[in-house]
Amino acid sequence: MGKHARRSGKSAYTVSGGAVRARPLPLRSTVRLRRPVDIWHKPALSAVAALAIPDLTLFFLGRLDLILYTSAGAMCALYAHGLPYAARARTLLWVVLGMVASLGIALTAASLTTSAALLVVGASLLAAVHKMVCDATRIGPPANIIPTFITASAFFVPQHLGQVPLHMAVALGGGGLAWLVCMAPALIRPQGPERIAVARALEAAAGLLRTREEPAGVAQARHATAAAVNAAWHTLFLVPVHTPARITARAGLERLLVRAESVLGHDGRSAAGEADRLGTWARELRSGRPLPRVALSAVQAEELVGVAEEVREPWRPAPGRPRGLRAVLARLAPGSPLLPIGARVAAGCVLAGWVSMAVGVGHPYWAVVTAASIYQANTTLSWQRALQRTLGNLLGLLLYTALLPLTHLGELAMVGLALVFQLGAEACITRNYWLGSVCVTPMALLLTEFGRRLPAGTLIADRWIDTVVGAVVGLACCVLITNRRAANRIEVALGRVAAAETAALRLLAASTTPGADGTRETGWAHEGDPPRGTDRGQETHWPQEADRDQEIRWARDRLAAGLVELREAVEVAAGEWWQRALPEERIARAEQQGHRTLAGLVRRRPAPVPAA
Repeated sequence: MGKHARRSGKSAYTVSGGAVRARPLPLRSTVRLRRPVDIWHKPALSAVAALAIPDLTLFFLGRLDLILYTSAGAMCALYAHGLPYAARARTLLWVVLGMVASLGIALTAASLTTSAALLVVGASLLAAVHKMVCDATRIGPPANIIPTFITASAFFVPQHLGQVPLHMAVALGGGGLAWLVCMAPALIRPQGPERIAVARALEAAAGLLRTREEPAGVAQARHATAAAVNAAWHTLFLVPVHTPARITARAGLERLLVRAESVLGHDGRSAAGEADRLGTWARELRSGRPLPRVALSAVQAEELVGVAEEVREPWRPAPGRPRGLRAVLARLAPGSPLLPIGARVAAGCVLAGWVSMAVGVGHPYWAVVTAASIYQANTTLSWQRALQRTLGNLLGLLLYTALLPLTHLGELAMVGLALVFQLGAEACITRNYWLGSVCVTPMALLLTEFGRRLPAGTLIADRWIDTVVGAVVGLACCVLITNRRAANRIEVALGRVAAAETAALRLLAASTTPGADGTRETGWAHEGDPPRGTDRGQETHWPQEADRDQEIRWARDRLAAGLVELREAVEVAAGEWWQRALPEERIARAEQQGHRTLAGLVRRRPAPVPAA
């Protein structure tokens, strides 16, 4: 799911008794540029390669009318770049199959009816399904936008039923090529994705240490570190370890991640030196150099005992929570907060398409796509996205108008422009959505122009109308269709944090780790110190101690995941209009105590119990 907005402070509107409240809508932060995401070039170059090969092939074959269908499969190359390659292979396969199936539904509908009103309904319902499934699977950017754009366009492409199998096969071929392009880097850097995940955790931990020198923002930095460490652990859990060599390779990353995690229990001593060390290790991971040798404290070494001798299995995720398909179905079960989001998308897209038709647009798929693209996790984020989408689309239309003379040079020039805009979109969109939309708009216009050419004036006027209609109608539906279940998610998250904390405190109370000293309280040893109990080669772990270490590891996993989920739920609910007052004191108390207990688990000593 996309990044969530920060809490917006005092309410703009509060009902007596704190039942519901509306919140102010931010403006300045909506258009502010951010630093680009660290791996933006990976999906950008993958998509360009996956698009260029079939586009140029179709050009030489004289069949550029098929470019929409090859693009449907090729744009799957934008997904799953944060996953290890084994998990990426599975995920991309599902993305390609989902894209081709959605395209088949759209083409079949287009071949069976020419009623624009019915086609709008079909495109809108499919857009709602895309939104809920992408949020439930947490596929990440670009989420539902790409399949919704492709299928909404396909609903309004003239089609005969006999052509559908060929067009689906062409899309499947493009998807197969995208799969190969995205998997190709595994031949060069097979550990690339997991190294980047651990590097992010190290950088977040270094940031927390530097923030502690300046107390403002410590809570936010602590949450960012816990989230990055939790994400990195779960990335490592996806790495297969079928051979001793793979176990050893993953173990080196685990040592670095344990060191990053130890910052959550750090007492503040020697912070600057450790922050610099973590930052250096992160840079070495990103550069592809050999893994740095990391010294661990006795407590940390207990967790990773036997790594050098390859005598233990790598860590596994904590049991008890559904995973895979079961987790996706659980997130879509009755009562899910995703269901109101799906209702918003369906209603907003239908109304936007119908209003666009009413004002004279013959093929209103762009209004459907615009409405679908603005729906985010809450009303505040949807407002921001609506403003960004409108600004970016209108600037993109101006750019397309300025470049019209180049499109008249021929189809090869149009193909080249589409590839340049694809690269520009990925380079800019992580800095701000509106900036990326400046490139997305002319690229989308070019893709739809290959099949049938429209007068430039008509095309630009229709897109202008569709953009404004889609943004306004979509945002109106977002405000009117409330998501009261967002606050219920906080209650569920609070319950999970409380249960995880209770279990963690029980483990800490029962722990009999001997010889807690300054090294253990700090959370790391000085560089070059050997783990205690290993300098003379004596055996320091019995089976019951290994079981205890596994339980403590799982307790940390559950508590960290619960705290991350709680903060995410709070930020989503805090940006939702007409929401009952949030239990802010309970949330603050749960987060403070939860992070204190998490630090105790890192140091393996009981956390102090706050006075009542």
